[in-house]
Amino acid sequence: MPPKHECRWRRLAERTSRELEEARAEIVELRAAKEAAEAERASALTEIAEYKRRLFGRSTEKIPPVERELRGSEPEVTAASEEKDSAPPSDPEKTQRSRKKRRAEDAPGLRKETIEHPVSERVRRCPHCGGMAEPIGTGKFTTEWEYVPGYFVCRRHIQEVVACRCGQHIARAEAPLRVFDRTQYGPGLIAYLIVSKCGDAMPTYRAEKHFERLGVPIARSTLGDLIHRAAEVLAPIYDALLSRIVGDPHCQADETSFRLQNRPDKRGFVWTFLTGALVAYVFSGDRSGQTPARVLGGTTGSLVVDAYTGYNDVTDVDGRTRAGCWSHARRYLFRALPQAPEAREALDWILELFRVERDALDREVFGTDEHARMRRARSRPVLDQLKTWIDEQRPKHLPEGPMGAALRYISNQWTPLTVFMSDPQIPIHNNASENALRIIALARKNSLFFGHEQAARNFSVLYSLVQTAERHHINALEYLEDVLMRVQTHPASRIDELLPDHWKPNPPPPTSPIRPPRRE
Repeated sequence: MPPKHECRWRRLAERTSRELEEARAEIVELRAAKEAAEAERASALTEIAEYKRRLFGRSTEKIPPVERELRGSEPEVTAASEEKDSAPPSDPEKTQRSRKKRRAEDAPGLRKETIEHPVSERVRRCPHCGGMAEPIGTGKFTTEWEYVPGYFVCRRHIQEVVACRCGQHIARAEAPLRVFDRTQYGPGLIAYLIVSKCGDAMPTYRAEKHFERLGVPIARSTLGDLIHRAAEVLAPIYDALLSRIVGDPHCQADETSFRLQNRPDKRGFVWTFLTGALVAYVFSGDRSGQTPARVLGGTTGSLVVDAYTGYNDVTDVDGRTRAGCWSHARRYLFRALPQAPEAREALDWILELFRVERDALDREVFGTDEHARMRRARSRPVLDQLKTWIDEQRPKHLPEGPMGAALRYISNQWTPLTVFMSDPQIPIHNNASENALRIIALARKNSLFFGHEQAARNFSVLYSLVQTAERHHINALEYLEDVLMRVQTHPASRIDELLPDHWKPNPPPPTSPIRPPRRE
């Protein structure tokens, strides 16, 4: 039997060992709690900074645009830059202003007036000899831009009626064509209403006041009826536009929410699908993946989207190849920049990727083999460095923090983010889709909601045609005024001829020797 003091020391040692283990476990718990608190603090600071930018910052994207950073940084020396350096230096803003002025003065629809200001007889008389001064040269001229309010025209169509003297034959002239039956509003007025609504985001009640100021009081319900009936007429062109986009192997997509008046408890969503300068909007009652699957299901090619899982049904094994957006990755890093200054290094690498794309656009080689060679020579080393840097940084940051979230997003999306290396026609960002949704966001701010789902689908038709026309630098007023009358009699097999990129306006009618109608 061991002595009493040995038993006492053994119990003391066991108790001390237990206390040490408990202390170690408590230290581990405290460290974990400290790390969690630091992560929550960093996340809270990031959210506070984001809310401050939303409340007090500009209403546009709070992250500095890539274009501004590309202009502010020194570009690499290329053949194109050497040619630009050899040109005489000039002020970019002054050059842009003068270019806009020349473009405005040369606009085809601009009305020009020349007003002569003769010298008064008192000033013309010479104070030395008393003779009258004669004109020399063309004189000094200045330019003044003025606004003359637009106006509506009330046209009275008179159908001539003729009868034979025998009394057996009576004929009447054909009635003029109209956009749809039993309407007293012409295609120009309807086109103006559509562009005001879907191009300028003017709510219907403001259009009502605007029309009344111009002398034509039209009820708000009538304006809404004109919009929806015009959408039904233009639906075949919209279907052809959406088919063109779906059939293209390079597509981009995005979505945003929009309220419905008859369903205030839930939000609908407007999806945009675009390729090149063609854009189509699709409305759905929810944000599920059924909409992209219904639109793009069964097609192949690439699809540039963000990390939203609703596109997974389209980008499965037998579907399209998912391509990521470097602008989204850049936003995550920018939000983490106040708490993690080392994010600036990754932002600079991403800026190099955008510089390669800008150089390809400047050389007009985007999507060509030359562009692919530029990506392999300049973008591939940047991607390798960025991947190595991300792998080194991930263990240094808490997963719940803003920097950890940015690194996790880029790591999880690395395969889609690098898909652009396999095809030069795949863009490295999805900015085009987001820009296409700006008019929807503006309409959401001004008009607040769509009346119901069918109204939202009708507006999707009109938004698609107006925005596609503007992307092709076509006057949407002239385009809609023309196709509203032609679509109903145009052969369905040649409906693509009425799409904005194929549209050719009808030649103007020959001048008639008949004098113009008398104004009343």
